Amino acid sequence: MAQTNIKVAVQKFGNFLSSMVMPNISAFIAWGLITALFIPTGFWPNESLAKMVGPMVTYLLPLLIGYTGGKLLHDHRGGVVGAIATMGVIAGADIPMFLGAMAMGPLGGYVIKKFDQWIEGKVKAGFEMLVNNFSAGILGGLLAIASFLLVGPAVDTFTGWLVSGVDWLIGAGLLPLTSIIIEPAKVLFLNNAINHGVLSPIGIEQVKQNGQSILFLLEANPGPGIGVLLAYCIFGKGTARRSAPGAAIIHFFGGIHEIYFPYILMKPMLFLAVILGGMSGVFTLVLLGGGLFAPSSPGSILAISAVTPHTAGAFIANFAGVIVAGLVSFIVSAFVLKTGKQTDENIEEAARKMQEMKGKKSSVADVFAGNPGTMPENVNRIIFACDAGMGSSAMGASLLRKKVKAAGLDISVTNTAINNLPADAQIVITQEELTPRAQNKVPNAYHISVDNFLSSPEYDSLIGRLQNKDQGELKDIVEDAEANVPGVREDSIEPSLDSKEPSDNEKMRAGSDVEEDNELLREENVFMNQEFANKEEAIRFAGRALVKAGYVKESYVEAMIERDEMTSTYMGNDVAIPHGTEAAKKDVLKSGFTVLQVPNGVDFDGQKARLIFGIAGKDGTHLEILSGIAVTCSDMDNIEKMVKAKTARELMNIINENK
Repeated sequence: MAQTNIKVAVQKFGNFLSSMVMPNISAFIAWGLITALFIPTGFWPNESLAKMVGPMVTYLLPLLIGYTGGKLLHDHRGGVVGAIATMGVIAGADIPMFLGAMAMGPLGGYVIKKFDQWIEGKVKAGFEMLVNNFSAGILGGLLAIASFLLVGPAVDTFTGWLVSGVDWLIGAGLLPLTSIIIEPAKVLFLNNAINHGVLSPIGIEQVKQNGQSILFLLEANPGPGIGVLLAYCIFGKGTARRSAPGAAIIHFFGGIHEIYFPYILMKPMLFLAVILGGMSGVFTLVLLGGGLFAPSSPGSILAISAVTPHTAGAFIANFAGVIVAGLVSFIVSAFVLKTGKQTDENIEEAARKMQEMKGKKSSVADVFAGNPGTMPENVNRIIFACDAGMGSSAMGASLLRKKVKAAGLDISVTNTAINNLPADAQIVITQEELTPRAQNKVPNAYHISVDNFLSSPEYDSLIGRLQNKDQGELKDIVEDAEANVPGVREDSIEPSLDSKEPSDNEKMRAGSDVEEDNELLREENVFMNQEFANKEEAIRFAGRALVKAGYVKESYVEAMIERDEMTSTYMGNDVAIPHGTEAAKKDVLKSGFTVLQVPNGVDFDGQKARLIFGIAGKDGTHLEILSGIAVTCSDMDNIEKMVKAKTARELMNIINENK
């Protein structure tokens, strides 16, 4: 658990660094092109245009990074203070302050965010603009002074050490050894911390001095990955071999490196292939003097070509580095695939593992999605499935059931755990990460994947298809009727609707709704204005509240953490519903809920959850109120009302009003 937490923390740190740099890559490319074209040694030397080079790298790029870092923490207001703080570190150093911007930008956003939280509700009406403007100016100015006096000189010294270290590695011929760290880090999604936190800032400094930097190619080189994919094209088996050619095109020309990660995860010995390929490529680049004048993002051969210095020697060196890396990786990969156990590799399962390691949705996950199957001719049942059949599937089923009824379709909509899916299931709806499991369980069903149970466009798409199918069947009935019974018109035949009277049990249950709801969701279990550092802290808080309320045993809390690690319990619409695993149902004493209002949100795998519903379900007695919560939360207006609610009673009333 400790190692997993460390890995997740490093991944989040790397993703945060990447989130500051990636939105501004176009500015880096613009600066790189102007540098390569117009400096005295450029392609078209121009003294006037070359005057833009210095100010862009000194001021524009660090300020963009600082603004973006502050905005990540506190929107535009955080961005402004982050930029002000970054200006101090720029003025306080003699080199481009990319590392300083990555430190001061987020710090500025964090400081103004905390200040705004501290004064919330304390500013008198009419003074908001005055307080907002002066607070941002004063705090930004203080941070700028501090960064000028302390941070700038410190980062200047630290960067000098790093540059000297890289120069030493190159001089000693040891730079290729960095592939031992970088190539596995790419597959494990730890590369952003290395690439954007260290390599890019040092690379920019080297470009300023030498016109190019080899560091931009340590991680971006597509050679190791293309070698693995080409080996799968020839020596792979099953779906892995069939999907490899398309993946190779996406990787090499699109620059999306994570497309080849599942192929390595299927055969971990292939880590050796990409390490040796990376080392060979770096050695070639050092030998021939390769490098780029700006970061290559994404790591496509086209992007690399665009930021290669415009000399024949530079193009030869960089292309040779890619080709050599690809050849070495291909040879080692081919040996691993030929000598390894020959099985029909499950690329979908490997892609799922990759996405779990990444901690958020992969941009290429859909490439490996399995065949959804064939839509049944006569649909009478739709099943939502999740791991426990307790939370997300129940909410999704409630929403779709409402849409099915509104469409006049006589189709049953139920929910269950994936392990309990019946063999004759017709249509199965699951979260994207769980679809492969559902397909393995009922391969003959038609499978639909969704990433937002509360407002997925797949619902309306499915209803539309079912209605068209229903209308087609209706037309056939009309035509048969007209052929056999003259005078029958199409508009006289209506689809049958379920209009039976409620049973006595249903009436009794309806009469006791208020009493049961008060037991399932009590006012003391609604927690207002909460703030959490991360989703685990929020889930544990919700779990302990369920324990204290007598709904579950203490062991259920760990099962809630485990369930979220398996598949995120984020539902969409700023809502998360942490609950236990299938195995943890035995730890549920009785059905109940707890609600956490988190106005500033807490990160759930890259998504912000502002309302968290902790769920304990036993024998289905929680489904009715859960259905009401699902319907309420499917409307973002209701979400905003609940987030802005001042009391627990007010929040509960919003849920009850929309049941």
